[in-house]
Amino acid sequence: MSFTLVGILCLLNLLTLLPSGLSLSCYQCVSTQPGCGSELDWRWHWSWTCEDSNDKCVKIVERKGADEVITRNCLSNVEFLRHDIPADKYEGCRSASVDIKLGHYVNNTIKQLDIKRNYYDDVLWCFCEFDHFCNGSTASLVPLVLISGLLLFLSLFK
Repeated sequence: MSFTLVGILCLLNLLTLLPSGLSLSCYQCVSTQPGCGSELDWRWHWSWTCEDSNDKCVKIVERKGADEVITRNCLSNVEFLRHDIPADKYEGCRSASVDIKLGHYVNNTIKQLDIKRNYYDDVLWCFCEFDHFCNGSTASLVPLVLISGLLLFLSLFK
């Protein structure tokens, strides 16, 4: 039995969708990048394997009036930069915590620097850890996997 080019390509496509090891795969992007808005386009942004074995995927939604900035990443990549992570990191979405001492001892004369992290009116943290790519949009990768599997199956019996 010989593999055709279509079969090899479908097999490579399926192998890229499989998670590596026991780590969680998450999307990493910011909504200022194309395809990373409220609806994530998975063709533009590939998944990344989180470094920590007990990591979570994070989606941070920051709103100021009509403006919205969405950040997707692993929690281990974000937790050393942000001080407004909620204490409850279980599955689901919750508001950011407030650190009243953040930027308290800084003499800042530049108003554009958000040292106290109070620019956004609403900051929402969404955590997930049970599904790979769970910090994406509602679209599923199941149709892609089924089509790739069907093409691989058909190419084997050609």
